[in-house]
Amino acid sequence: MAKIRHIAIMTADQEKTADFYKKTFGMVEVWRHAAAGNPDRYGVYLSDGYINLAILPARPGAPEGIDHFGFQVDDIDEIARLAAENGAQQLPEPTPTDGRFAEAAIKDTIGQRVDVAVAGWRTEPALNPDYPGRQDARG
Repeated sequence: MAKIRHIAIMTADQEKTADFYKKTFGMVEVWRHAAAGNPDRYGVYLSDGYINLAILPARPGAPEGIDHFGFQVDDIDEIARLAAENGAQQLPEPTPTDGRFAEAAIKDTIGQRVDVAVAGWRTEPALNPDYPGRQDARG
């Protein structure tokens, strides 16, 4: 059975937003990585031990807020078949492999992006040795 395991928020200030969720809800930083080709833009990944919350950089002028969510699934090909049968606007397309956890993304009947992954999303702290920024993964 597919389970929601990921929510992504776009923001102009990743550190301020991440600190809010850490200090208000006790979430723990579990990962961070620079965007492909742009080390000044980076994602901060938090978790409550169950759900992975990505705090991602909003592009200038783009709206802030929830951008997408993700399901951990048993079989991406089966999800693709079901999505096609049920009116998806976009069938699974591979996502960048620059440190992100999603393996593919679909768009539902209204065009909402939904990430899918068999491996799921990180929910335990880990340090990314390739990220030159803050190394205190526990925030």
